[in-house]
Amino acid sequence: MGVPRIVPISDLRADAASLVKETRETRRPVFITQRGRATAVLLSIEEYEKDIDRVEMLEALDSGQEDIASGMRGYTLEEVNERLKAVIARHE
Repeated sequence: MGVPRIVPISDLRADAASLVKETRETRRPVFITQRGRATAVLLSIEEYEKDIDRVEMLEALDSGQEDIASGMRGYTLEEVNERLKAVIARHE
């Protein structure tokens, strides 16, 4: 990821459009500070959606592990593929 871009909230107020354009073009987050402390992160919508997809996938994997540990029946490969196709189709 490299060195993060960090800007004070006053820069966001002064030139929000430029910062939004930067996140969209670079696909890298911009960290916003207030009184010297990180308070927010500005992401492009594409990167935000990717992050949400990653979290959903990790939660599904964790849930599956818990189900298996408790003796619950797992999913067939076909069932898993159908669920993955649905997630992918949602973001095309």
